[in-house]
Amino acid sequence: MKNLESLITDYIKNCESIKKLDKKTLKAYRIDLKQFRTFMVAYDDFADKAAISEYISSLHGRYKPRTTKRKIAALKAFFHYLVYEEMIALNPFDKINVKFREPQVLPRTIPEATITHFISTMYKQKALAGTAYQYNAILRDITIIELLFATGVRISELCTLTLQQVDLVSYKIIIYGKGSKERLIQIGNEDVRKVLSEYYSAFQSDILSTGWFFINRLHQRYSEQSVRSMIVKYLKLAMIDMHITPHMFRHSFATLLLEADVDIRYIQKMLGHSSIKTTEIYTSVSMAKQNNILTTKHPRNFMKLDEC
Repeated sequence: MKNLESLITDYIKNCESIKKLDKKTLKAYRIDLKQFRTFMVAYDDFADKAAISEYISSLHGRYKPRTTKRKIAALKAFFHYLVYEEMIALNPFDKINVKFREPQVLPRTIPEATITHFISTMYKQKALAGTAYQYNAILRDITIIELLFATGVRISELCTLTLQQVDLVSYKIIIYGKGSKERLIQIGNEDVRKVLSEYYSAFQSDILSTGWFFINRLHQRYSEQSVRSMIVKYLKLAMIDMHITPHMFRHSFATLLLEADVDIRYIQKMLGHSSIKTTEIYTSVSMAKQNNILTTKHPRNFMKLDEC
């Protein structure tokens, strides 16, 4: 049988060519399986149940539960492949209990009033632009933020948008999410539609020549890091003392829709979640807000009762 390093190489090639996994997932698999290979140097049999249990214990001691869970999942997928390809007869994970309770981490959202103030500041900056270059740069920034909040897309999905994915007639965008899953999202707000059309008119030549929808000053694809830096810039201008990431607009999109009584299954589809359980995390956020409302706003808290 091939050594562990060769088997991992074959598996990664299979994930890339047959499973068509995205680059980020492939990178994570490479890192996680290389770590497993390094650990197993001290053991004669990499498929030994006791050795794998030792490895899993070491993960729990070094990483947070979410990271540990990901690394174990990568390893389980690798061993499933080995059994399927008849490289090993038995899957050691069949006799290893890897279930553990992962503490629930609620998504961080942006208060609605803060989003309003943030976007308003951007529009004010556009009105104050002194040159066409400044105006167009702010116009692009506004379009990015408006789309993040209007559609709930991931920042990676937005930055890799191409012209073919954006329909400026019906105002729909096609999103290629995790695992190359495709979803269609309607842009319903008139202000967002207007700024999207204005942005396209201003950047049309660059968009047509590069194929990318969001372009930087070097006439290349606008990067995820550029979006993060751009958000920091407008937070300072708006004097908002809060750390905001692009993904928090996605969390806010989902939570605010849920609080507006939108069916969770519609939200699941718009977010591109394969499982409803992933979307249900936002119900916990909504309940947290409900608890805050009932403990601070309920009229019973302000009633003064006569003493008996």
